[in-house]
Amino acid sequence: MSETLLNLKNKRTAYRIYLILGALFISSLVVSNLIFQKFFYWDFFGVYTFEISVGILPYPITFLITDIISEVYGKRKANQIVTAGIFASFFSLLIVYASSSVPATSWSPIDDKIFNQVFGATVIAVFASMMAYLFAQYIDIQIFHFWKRITKGKHLWLRNNFSTFSSQFIDTLTVLLLLCSAGIIDWDRFGILLLNGFLFKILVAALDTPILYLCVYVIRKRFKLKQGGELALEI
Repeated sequence: MSETLLNLKNKRTAYRIYLILGALFISSLVVSNLIFQKFFYWDFFGVYTFEISVGILPYPITFLITDIISEVYGKRKANQIVTAGIFASFFSLLIVYASSSVPATSWSPIDDKIFNQVFGATVIAVFASMMAYLFAQYIDIQIFHFWKRITKGKHLWLRNNFSTFSSQFIDTLTVLLLLCSAGIIDWDRFGILLLNGFLFKILVAALDTPILYLCVYVIRKRFKLKQGGELALEI
């Protein structure tokens, strides 16, 4: 794909947008690892009732953002964000581990028992999430750019949904296998959680397609970027 060269002013603006997208990506990823232990149900207009972890709620945002970055900034910049997300998640894990290691005071509103009950499984959760995330995100980017080459930069909805559907299934399957193997979730919940998680992510991926089109359109218009073209941020 062709790259659009930018003057200094536009390059700074493009970097700011990239950094904002990166911040949203990393914060969504880290939060999903911290809140995953709460499960909820959602009655989808009486058609189907989802039983899923609240950790899934911010997770589709990460795939939307990597698709935006892949489309506008290219494969290399998308992979850089994914790598940054891995480091951020492990760093947050280190902070949680250090926090659980120090004893709570007698007057602390949250004592050690409650803290460990909420964050005690975070080590396993982050590991499981990172394994799933590592496979899913890189596969998402690879498939996205495969379809971008095949369609010659056209049919954004096709590569967005095809890449996300494949990667989300891998993500859901991997994280559940690891969590069930670690005893955090009972194996008898595996099937229903796999189905619910994957269906929910497919639904969100389909619904976020207009958002993807809008974001890509705004960025393309701002930088006069041709269809299928990418912004060159490298010096």
